[in-house]
Amino acid sequence: MSGRRVLVAAFGDPGHAFPAIALARVLAQRGNEVTVETWERWREAVERVGLGFAAAEQYRVFPPPPPGKGMGPAEAATALRPLLEELRPEVVVSDILTLAPSLAAEAAGIPRATLVPHIYPVHEPGLPFFAVGMQPARTGLGRALWRAGLPLLETGLRRGRRELNGQRAKMGLTPLERFHGGISEDLVLVATFPQLEYPREWPDEVHVTGPMPFELPYPDVELPAGDEPLVLVAPSTSQDPRNELVRAALESFAREPVRVVATVNREVAREPIQTPANAVLVEWLSYSQVMPEASLVICHGGHGTVARALAAGVPVLATPAVGDMAETAARISWAGVGLSVPWRLCRPRPLRWAALRILRDEAYAQRAGELAQWNWENDGAVRGAELVEELADS
Repeated sequence: MSGRRVLVAAFGDPGHAFPAIALARVLAQRGNEVTVETWERWREAVERVGLGFAAAEQYRVFPPPPPGKGMGPAEAATALRPLLEELRPEVVVSDILTLAPSLAAEAAGIPRATLVPHIYPVHEPGLPFFAVGMQPARTGLGRALWRAGLPLLETGLRRGRRELNGQRAKMGLTPLERFHGGISEDLVLVATFPQLEYPREWPDEVHVTGPMPFELPYPDVELPAGDEPLVLVAPSTSQDPRNELVRAALESFAREPVRVVATVNREVAREPIQTPANAVLVEWLSYSQVMPEASLVICHGGHGTVARALAAGVPVLATPAVGDMAETAARISWAGVGLSVPWRLCRPRPLRWAALRILRDEAYAQRAGELAQWNWENDGAVRGAELVEELADS
């Protein structure tokens, strides 16, 4: 069957919008009629690759706003009804942070899938809680301690369930008993490397597809001259407004036999950034150009940057700032593809020590190369598109 109508909806941060666009592009290449609903800022990027575009309402998910104080998921889902009636999609793929399209699809009786553009966040008993940034316990006692902490975790999950059921009631949908009700029970696409996932019992509907990369075109930048190892400093696009990671990294390598290229991601520096002779500092760059040339990527631990580095076979040094960055940093160390330095230690000396350890130990590059080989053999967006088509046809 071909020519399926698909709506792909995504939160507007690059780490969420880009995997959704990558999936949508492959779905369209396979002969499906695809519309992407995301923030207006990505209209040009979406239309450039030949996809339909619908501007998404920006609303607060959790906690939802008080009555009369702004748009929540239920109101945004109601506003989506005309678009669903116009497009008549046979399946809706909704980013994990984009609840309104999922609610609207359920209310309309349309099959729905959830796209998770990072590590799978649903807890498994005995494993560390998601986003705390800890590796699995090595003993039965350690696993028992994590199980003992479940009541604390479930307190927050129960609150989230109450808030979600409140939004569902506004849509005329029945309340849910399960946690993580915003995640589809039909199909979940986890766009990460399986090598970064801790061993666990996987539900039948959850598939770890591999990363789904997408990049905006950008002219090549001039790399530092020489044959020394190249270090790419690639901070988060949404964190670190003072450019602390870039400043610390440039200082740490000023006298080391390496070349450095660093980007500020169009973040205007409040104070001048000192750039040593062995480095170049740019406003923006293309990962496709620089990462294949690099021997090490230093970043905050955003999943998109980490996935792009590992897909290029480059080990990673992460300094996690907020949210799930700590979780991704823990997986980097656990998988043997790099190291992490706590954000509070993001200073020249700790960064230099960790970076030189990675550069001098070939095991990190070898393990990253194994993930790159897996990525070459397993296209995450293609696998995701196949699963979405299967759901539409079921």
